[in-house]
Formats: sequence, structure tokens, C-alpha cells
Amino acid sequence: MLKKIRTLLAILFWVGVTWLFLDFTGTAHRYLGWMAKVQLLPAVLALNVAIVVGLLVLTLLLGRIYCSVICPMGVMQDIVAWVSKRKLFRKNKRARLVNKYTYSPAKTALRLLVLVLFVILMVAGLNSLAILVAPYSAYGRIATNLMQPVWLWGNNLLAAVAEYYDSYAFYSVDVWVRSLTSLLIAVGTLLVVGFLAWRGGRTYCNTICPVGTVLGFVSRHSLHGPVFNEEKCNGCRLCERNCKSSCIDVKGHHIDMSRCVMCGDCMDLCPQGAMHFGNRFKAFKASKDSKDLNDLKDFNDRRDFVKGLALMASAATVETMAKTVDGGLAIIEDKQLPERKTPLTPPGSLSAKHFAQHCTACQLCISNCPNQVLRPSDDLEHLMQPKMEYDRGYCRPECTRCSEVCPAGAILPLTREEKTAHQIGHAVWIKKNCLPVTEGVECGNCARHCPVGAIEMVPLDEEADDWTMIPAVNESACIGCGACENLCPARPFSAIYVEGHETHREV
Repeated sequence: MLKKIRTLLAILFWVGVTWLFLDFTGTAHRYLGWMAKVQLLPAVLALNVAIVVGLLVLTLLLGRIYCSVICPMGVMQDIVAWVSKRKLFRKNKRARLVNKYTYSPAKTALRLLVLVLFVILMVAGLNSLAILVAPYSAYGRIATNLMQPVWLWGNNLLAAVAEYYDSYAFYSVDVWVRSLTSLLIAVGTLLVVGFLAWRGGRTYCNTICPVGTVLGFVSRHSLHGPVFNEEKCNGCRLCERNCKSSCIDVKGHHIDMSRCVMCGDCMDLCPQGAMHFGNRFKAFKASKDSKDLNDLKDFNDRRDFVKGLALMASAATVETMAKTVDGGLAIIEDKQLPERKTPLTPPGSLSAKHFAQHCTACQLCISNCPNQVLRPSDDLEHLMQPKMEYDRGYCRPECTRCSEVCPAGAILPLTREEKTAHQIGHAVWIKKNCLPVTEGVECGNCARHCPVGAIEMVPLDEEADDWTMIPAVNESACIGCGACENLCPARPFSAIYVEGHETHREV
């Protein structure tokens, strides 16, 4: 029964978190946004003490339930391992169970090395490298880059069918590659983690994952967990050979709780009922075996536990070209992105520094951006963290979706009123690209579409008889939304673009 409950909760969490990345309507976040906020690393970076303490207490009581239920990367590994096991079972139909795994000693030195490097990179502000091994962020990139396009193609197919029957229950959306670098990293992550799960179950969790290592320190001291009944155990090793974490040593009647993810397989498979869920401390006290007594002494040694908490806490502090004007059936060139001296970060991120320190590059904001403004950065310093570009749309003042979905506090919540007064950059006019100057035609697109009225058309030469009107930008009123840059008809470079601010301002 415990395994069935755990499996049901794991499926619900995995489907819920995945839907957060696939959904483009904002509906999922309304009901399931909390699932992203209870992920451990985002909660630490957001300084959400209640969630962090709650997860640590949960681990102290029940072991690494987080890894087997809440973490989407962990559940994905279980799915891969299950498929692998079923394939082996079909090849050997006479066998009652597939003996796929075996006990192996913990790779403690490797786990600590990865954790220490992860913390050093986070504290040094090199989040873009550290988050390559963060489980929630890695899964988010897989969902955004690999799963969401399939979901959107399916939606577009339904929209085409519905339109054929004069129904508009669905609407078509663009499917495009936001970043080739991010896509390749997502594919690589899926292949590596998938291969490890196929061959060894929870190898990634118990050798590479920094969250798993920290929770492993805590889980060593968990109150409840699987317990051996030595009198009933006949040494068949079914539990050991079916443990995805390779943490059960039947010969020594020992379970490495730092690696056990509380999947429940061992208790479900044991034909003798020699494995049960219970109070681990009482079991140790009742045992007369000297090894168990030594293990009890190890439970009282808190050095590894304190070390793990300290490492996790420290991470929290941590030139002119030809242009074509739209006229009838004329071919219009695609816009080329301007070279900004300062990259644009989303409204609510406060500053480039704050954003870089808190963002886990899970890309939840990217997958939820309805205006196609956010995309992963290819810059090594901010690798895969969101950046803003206005070639496909602009940041509409009434949209606050990214600030609503961010679970790590990298983008703080903003109301619509606050966003209209939030300056992330300012528009810059480029005379040599402007059509009234180069082509001698009237335009004014930027002034007409500026939502805050920060642009007005003024004469280029007031003394001339035939005035050429050009845009003038009021930098103190401009909020950097990018409507002017996006809607400028000049090609391939806009005659007006937005330069970012290192620190955001209020106008």
C-alpha cells in the first residue's frame, strides 16, 4: 500500500510539473504553480525558509521522499528504469522477477566533490555552470526544449482540425528553436541521465545530483525507513537485486539510507516479509549485532549532517544594410538582433546581478512567455539563463506571467501597475537606419505604438520647408518594453532598439 501511494503521488507531481512547462495558456500555473516552488534548489535561492525547513523535516522523518515523489528528474529516472526492467522481463518470461541491480558501496568522495564544486560555483556567481547538474533545472530544460515543441505541434494539429469544422476552441501557436545551445544541452542531459537510469537506476541521484547528496546527509538520520527483520530474512537477495539505488546489502543486513529514495520496491518484493517500514532507531536498539551497534554510534555523529546543511545554505548567498519596407507582396527580410551593451533582464529581476545569482535556468519563464520575448542565453557567463529579445514580440506592459511563475526569486512578482512604472532599459534611436532619413518616407511607427508615450516625432531640421519627422525618446519615461524595436519596419536592423540597464529603475 505504501508503494502504491508513493507511486500515485510521484505520477501526480511529475505530470503536474511537466504540465507547467508545456502549458502556454497560463492555466497550469494558476493551479499547480506551487509544485515548482517546493523544489529544493529554487526554494533555497528564493530564501523560502518555510519550504526548505519543511523539506528537511520531511527527510528527517521519512527519508528521501523528496527524491522519489517531488523531484521530476527523479521520477523520470524511475520511469526509464521501469521500462528497462520490463524489457528484460519480457526477454526472460520464466523468471518471476528481474534481478537487474546489485549492492555497491557509496561513492562518497565523488558525491562530496560534485557538491563542493557546485556550491563554490554558486557562491562565485557562476550559476550558469553549476545548474548543469541541478535536477529541477535540468528537467525543466528537457521539458522546454524537447517536450513542449511536441505538445505545441499537437495543439496546432487540433487547431487545424477545429478550424476545418468552423470551431475556434484551439488556436495555433509558433513552434521555433529558441536556442540551439540550450537544445543540445537538453538532449545531452537526457541521453546521459537516461543511459544511467537504464543501466543503473538512480546512479545520477546518488553520484552527481547535489540535491540528492545534501538530502542524503539528512536521510542518514531519518526516523523512519525500511528495516530488516533478520529472523525472517532467508538471504534470497531479491530486495538487493531490485534496488534502483543499489543501497541494500543483504549479507550485512544493512541499508545505506544516504542513497535510499524510499521507493518501496524492497518491501513490496520480499516474499518472506523480512523488510518493513518502521522506526529505524528502535530497530537498532533491539539489535544485538555489533555492526548495528556501530551503525547506531554513526547515527549520533552529526558532522556529515551539519556539513551538508552548511554547504546548501552557502549556495543561497550566493553598418547600414539594405532595407525593405512592407508594401503589398514585397519580400520582407527577417530582423537581425542588435548588439546590446547591457543585456535586458525581465521586469522584476531588479538587476543583472540579482538575476544571475538567483536564476536556476529552469526555463519555466521561457516556456510560459506568451510574447516570445524570453529565450535562453548562449553567453557562457549566463548560459541558458533567460534574456530578452524583441524580434518576435515585445514585453507587453499588461503581461506579468514570468514574474508569476518564477520559483527561485530571480524574477520577483509585479502587478500590472508596477510593471508600467518599471524601467528595465531605454530606447536608442539610430539615425542611419531610420526610413524617413534614408528613404525619405513618413513613418512614426515607434511613436504610435509606444504604450507609455515616451516617443514623439520631431522635425529633423526645423528650418527646412519640407520637414522630415524623426523620433525623439524621453529616456526618463521609457520602460524598455521594446514595442518600438519590434514594430520598426526598417530591415534588417531596427532604427530604434532598447539598451538594458544593469539596475532597474522606477519611472
